[in-house]
Amino acid sequence: MAESSGSGSPTSEPLLFGGSIRVGVVGAGTMGSGIVQVFARAGYTVSLVEVDQAQLERALAAIGGRLQRGVERGRLTAEDAQAALGRIVGSLDVGDLGSCGLVVEAVVENAEAKADVFSRLDDVCPASAILASNTSSISITLLGAATRRPERVIGMHFMNPAPVRPLVEIVRGQRTSDETVEAIRTLAERLGKTPVVVSDYPGFVSNRVLMPMINEAIYALMEGVADREGIDAVMRLGMDHPLGPLQLADLIGLDVCLGIMETLQAGLGDPKYRPCPLLRRMVQAGLLGRKSGRGFYEYRCD
Repeated sequence: MAESSGSGSPTSEPLLFGGSIRVGVVGAGTMGSGIVQVFARAGYTVSLVEVDQAQLERALAAIGGRLQRGVERGRLTAEDAQAALGRIVGSLDVGDLGSCGLVVEAVVENAEAKADVFSRLDDVCPASAILASNTSSISITLLGAATRRPERVIGMHFMNPAPVRPLVEIVRGQRTSDETVEAIRTLAERLGKTPVVVSDYPGFVSNRVLMPMINEAIYALMEGVADREGIDAVMRLGMDHPLGPLQLADLIGLDVCLGIMETLQAGLGDPKYRPCPLLRRMVQAGLLGRKSGRGFYEYRCD
């Protein structure tokens, strides 16, 4: 690994991502903490960076709780759970990621916020490091342009919940190199995931297909076609979906759903991607789903 920080021209081929490298994750929300858990369980040392100490502590506690539940259900040993926790280091400073060979960004789904993170990572990470985004809809090409290493910028879109769902959507930006794509594809397999490589278009594949379905379900609710239970039952029992679209929207977060629909509408310019007014109104009211305790359904917030 190159010892100097900063970017410029790459000084070596992309790393092969053996278990000895250090991985960074920026953002300690639901997705960030889940991604940290995936890497730690796979044997990687992980630095988790969050700007808020309380959020960082919540994330570390959540990871510990999930690992403990895995022990209780017989999915891993207490020793393995403790070892995974021991590989995780929390920090409030992006500068602590200077020794990482890979950093995965998982901050709020906002292009400006993500581009700012990538610009800062470009300054502190080795020139050999790959910078990945867990974005669910924002252009990887745009994020790569915020750095001096666009060939080493890639999308690594984990599904929610990251420790459970097998898919990783790997998004190739306009200037992402073949070597970077192959390195991340191989890494995803080492994590026990199934990688699918897609091109950099709004929503990629997952959310370009999923979010219009969720949005249409919200329209059906708003227009009184059926109640929430009925809409979800049709899709679960009739289409064999594990969750109904309104239940899934609550799990994802209604603010995230709205942001993705806005990205699709802006990027593709088609009125069929217009966010449902009810979705927009619920976000304005702070009814964001599971994380706020109420969305289309009600939840306990412990």
